[in-house]
Amino acid sequence: MIVPMNARHRAHPAPVSLLLGLMVLAWPLLVFFLLPRDGGVLLLALGVALISWRLPQGYKRWGLLLALGVVVLALAGHVDIGVRAWPVLINAALFILFAWSLRHPPSLIERLARRQEPDLPPSGVRYTRRVTQLWCGFFLINGSIALWTALYADLGLWTLYNGGIAYGLSGALFAGEWCVRQRVRRKASHD
Repeated sequence: MIVPMNARHRAHPAPVSLLLGLMVLAWPLLVFFLLPRDGGVLLLALGVALISWRLPQGYKRWGLLLALGVVVLALAGHVDIGVRAWPVLINAALFILFAWSLRHPPSLIERLARRQEPDLPPSGVRYTRRVTQLWCGFFLINGSIALWTALYADLGLWTLYNGGIAYGLSGALFAGEWCVRQRVRRKASHD
C-alpha cells in the first residue's frame, strides 16, 4: 500500500518526534543517572520502545532484532552492558545503512545531495561516494570505541565519551565536510 507523503509525516507528530529525538540524544545522561539506581530494566524498555516507534515500517524488523539482542544480553545478567550497548547498536545500524548504499547506489549522501541539486555532476557523485565512505569509517571507529566503553570503562567515562565526545566528533566531521564541500563547489564553478 502506498501512503501519501503527508500521511506518513502525520504518523509522528512534531512534538512527539522532537521528544523522542531529545531522548535519543540524552540517552547517555539517562543511563548515567538511572542505571546506578536500578533503572536498567526501565532503560531497556525505553530503548526498545524508542526503536519500535522511530523506525520506518520496513526497518522495524531489523531494529527490533537488534533491540532483542540487547534485551537477551541484559536478561543473561548483564543489564548494565545491555543498556550501555545502545550507542554501539546505533553506530552499527548507521554503518550498515551507509555501507549498504555504497553497494546499492546511489549512496546515501548522494541521495541527500540530490534533494538540493537534482542534476549532480559526475564529480559530485564521486565526492558524495567518498563522503559516504568517510562516514562509514567514522561509524566503524566510533562504534568500536563505544563498544570498548560499554565493556571496559566505568559509567563516568562511558557517559563522557558517548554523551559528549562522540557528539563532538560527529559534529566536527560534519562541519569539516561542509567546509571541504564549499571549497570543492567553488573550485568546480571556476573550472
